[in-house]
Amino acid sequence: MAAANRWIALDGGREATLIPWPSLVERGRGEVSLAASKVVLDESVAQESWGIGRHLAKAISDACGLSVTCARGNDWHGAIRLSIDRSLQEQEYCLDISHSEGFDASSYLGAGAQAAVRITGGDVAGLRHGAATLRQLVVQCAPSLPVLHIEDHPAYASRGYYLDVTRGRVPTLDWLKQWADLLEECKYNQLQLYVEHSFAFDGMSETWRAKGAMSPETIMEFDEYCHERGIELVPSLSSFGHLYEALRTKGLRDLGELPEQADRPYSFIERQMHHTLNVTDPRSFALSCAMIDAYAPLFSSRKFNICGDETFDLGRGRSHEEAERVGAGTMYADYITRLCEHVRELGREPMMWGDIAVSDPEVLSKLPVDVKLLNWQYSPDVTDREVALVAATGANQTVCPATQTWNRMLPSLDNAWRNINRLSKAGLDHGVRGFLLTDWGDYGHVNDPRMAIPALMYGAECSWTAERTDFESINNRIGALRYGDHGELLTVIAQEAEDSRIGFSWGDLVRYEELRAQDDGVNTDVLSSIWEPGPDWKKQAMGKPLEEVRAMFLRWLAPRLEKSAPGLFQHICGAIGQGSLPSGERGAFLLAAAGQELLDAAGRRFAADSGVMSVRADDPKRDQLAAQLEEWFEQYVRIWRSVSEESELSKIGQVIWRCADLLRAKH
Repeated sequence: MAAANRWIALDGGREATLIPWPSLVERGRGEVSLAASKVVLDESVAQESWGIGRHLAKAISDACGLSVTCARGNDWHGAIRLSIDRSLQEQEYCLDISHSEGFDASSYLGAGAQAAVRITGGDVAGLRHGAATLRQLVVQCAPSLPVLHIEDHPAYASRGYYLDVTRGRVPTLDWLKQWADLLEECKYNQLQLYVEHSFAFDGMSETWRAKGAMSPETIMEFDEYCHERGIELVPSLSSFGHLYEALRTKGLRDLGELPEQADRPYSFIERQMHHTLNVTDPRSFALSCAMIDAYAPLFSSRKFNICGDETFDLGRGRSHEEAERVGAGTMYADYITRLCEHVRELGREPMMWGDIAVSDPEVLSKLPVDVKLLNWQYSPDVTDREVALVAATGANQTVCPATQTWNRMLPSLDNAWRNINRLSKAGLDHGVRGFLLTDWGDYGHVNDPRMAIPALMYGAECSWTAERTDFESINNRIGALRYGDHGELLTVIAQEAEDSRIGFSWGDLVRYEELRAQDDGVNTDVLSSIWEPGPDWKKQAMGKPLEEVRAMFLRWLAPRLEKSAPGLFQHICGAIGQGSLPSGERGAFLLAAAGQELLDAAGRRFAADSGVMSVRADDPKRDQLAAQLEEWFEQYVRIWRSVSEESELSKIGQVIWRCADLLRAKH
């Protein structure tokens, strides 16, 4: 079967697919019924890996309505047999589905041709991947299975997912476990949770109070859950930059580069910008080490991600004199080197974000040779330039694309696919062995985590197989496998939620609202975050009144605002009606679409009030729109709480409420 097709023909004109698509799929003749009473692991499979068989047995039981059990040993008869063959590569597997000739008929239920299924893995990981493939087939095809031969192994040895659990949303443990199940199904083998202030460190309650912080027990339980599913849960901790919440506390503010800014009003945007430790203060390194020392033992992984990204304030405040003497780059490299040495002393392998090093060859040359650089590149039009730069130094790197879901109600599917597809190919072209898909929250994590599922599956495909597919094909396959349609929902989202048609995104609303400084002037930090209009934007806006700057911002948004139109919610409703989404995902998509329509209407109303565009006759009145936003948020609260702790939900509410107040103020 040609891999480019990526569909398996079934009897009756039906089709099935697999994500990620295997290296080799050969379709035999006909189908056989799946009616096994046992899944048998032979004695080559260690007893502690019996969960692979148990999960497979449950999937077959659920799909067929039968009671399928699991056994281990060479003396048990079963139509589905799992074994290890060390002649295969690590993570490689073979899956054969054929007729049951040679098997004991007593192991079958029912009559007719029965299936004989054998999964052989080069190791436990390979066996797990083969079982995941079979589960996908069972869900789509049961109670029959197509006669197949599959040979498969991954393009990237390490295929990870990086989930933000700190910038507003802390998922519940139950939801994290569901996410781990999905990662296992898509053959990911690593997961990292991004933590700044969302972990309950001893002695740091002022930092994490009222933020839904995870406990040590939560981490340990989740680590065990991931381990059972072949997923390495790698600790990741901001230990240099991105310590905004910690450096605003009474107890720790003096360790920051700019402690005088600690009492400024809370800002989603500023917390992305001002958050760096003063490396000239010995207490800073002591704090970094104390957090690492407390966090690392909770994980079974021997890796540790120290982060170290976006240290924007380094050398601008308390350490300015030292930066003038030795250079900010040298200060950065020295601090990172010390952190890596500390991690190694704990018996861990250091990892770090590569943005500072990639942008400064001098820094790159000074970093420890054994630190793994997480090379994040998020442009949809990414090239291999930065990957090639790091590869030329011989440094160990992991390519890190992104889900493109942050600061949005609905995901940017086209941008996500282009970024993931291109960067994963660049990594393979330069011999990179690691892939890590990043999923950020940024301004409060307004994006429902389920919005990232399509991108998760893009990443699964691109990190597993070296052979490329196209955007329409992958969406059709995800639609069939995940949403019970043939890509209708993702097609609508790709068309309706592309950047040029989103008039007023969540990120736009946050920037519009936060432009107001404490003294009713213009917040220059927020002004700096609006870089898209061009290099002269800030220069032109400086010194102007707040309302004039807001009007300038809306004028830049005007082409998008003009394109945005009511109807997004109805289009999403129609697409969802074609499929069979679980109720939780259905509600998340509908609420996201409704929220985006309201934001677009608010943006158009603000623009009309500023003289940038005319009022649309079909837009709601100001007070009506304000009420709709407030009512929408009450629905949003209920869906948020179904997957997340309370965490920073109220901060999202405050943005919505201030938006409603601005609408009423213009009445």
